[in-house]
Amino acid sequence: MVIAKAWALKKHFDGFPKTSDFELKKIELPNLKDGGEQKLLLESVFLSVDPYMRPYSRRDMKEGDIMIGTQVARIVESKNPAFAVGAFVVGNRGWRTHFISDGKDLQLLPSNWPESLPRSLALGTVGMPGLTAYFGLLEVCKMKPGETVLVNAAAGAVGSVVGQLAKIGGCKVVGCAGSDDKVAYLKKIGFDEAFNYKTVKSLDEALRKASPEGYDCFFDNVGGDFASAAIKQMKKYGRIAVCGAISQYNESVPQKGPYVQIPMIFQELKMEGFIVTRWDNRREEGLRALLKWVVEGKVKYHEQVTEGFENMPMAFIGMLKGENIGKAVVKV
Repeated sequence: MVIAKAWALKKHFDGFPKTSDFELKKIELPNLKDGGEQKLLLESVFLSVDPYMRPYSRRDMKEGDIMIGTQVARIVESKNPAFAVGAFVVGNRGWRTHFISDGKDLQLLPSNWPESLPRSLALGTVGMPGLTAYFGLLEVCKMKPGETVLVNAAAGAVGSVVGQLAKIGGCKVVGCAGSDDKVAYLKKIGFDEAFNYKTVKSLDEALRKASPEGYDCFFDNVGGDFASAAIKQMKKYGRIAVCGAISQYNESVPQKGPYVQIPMIFQELKMEGFIVTRWDNRREEGLRALLKWVVEGKVKYHEQVTEGFENMPMAFIGMLKGENIGKAVVKV
């Protein structure tokens, strides 16, 4: 018999999440039985903390539910021949140390995963955030060689991959982030221009200086004032992929305007929101491409690893505050 630990949402977030909004629970897991549907016992090795958890918790969760999220887990016991003991999978079972599964909701790590790469990348660059960058650029922005791509929250798990994929695609890339260390990281991984939005005197001027001719593609992870400024500097027929709105997730009072209609009309812009699960049928294609580029060194990665399952809430709060460079993960 295994006693799993799990973090539950004790109280819906009001403004910025607090550690008191979470509760650590212990759950007794049943033993596996031959012939039953519950054929796998798994142990979480790495857990993900992501911005989407903030708005989705309000939309999809009740107080007392286990926090949503994905993990890389190791199979501890198996009565399913498709899953060998010791194999690693990506699951979507929330903030838990152990869980039981029938295997239908699990995805094995690619068989050609190099031993030299941390398996936690399956939660980041070679996982959902990487796929978000891949399909957002290819299918929503439809970037073309020679174009200029703007991405905000550029040092985060999605934004850092967006910039590097745009460079692979032959584009000029401009990124913005919230600290000088993050800006230095963006330059290190190949961004053509990068600036700290917290220290520039004028966001409009900083955007103009980085690309005087404007922007063909804008990959928006932030929304709010940044998006309003960026939309005004889009080129004719520019495309905007709306991936996130982290500037608004923790607001107690909804933000108001300015509004986008006039620049969108005059520049004939296309603006599209998206969720990466739209391309689940092409998941393997995206993962193969991302893994290949990482192995070849064309896509670099950085992880902010927090040690200890007990520190999940702090890792989540720190990620929402922008304390991470690259992907924020928790090592159990």
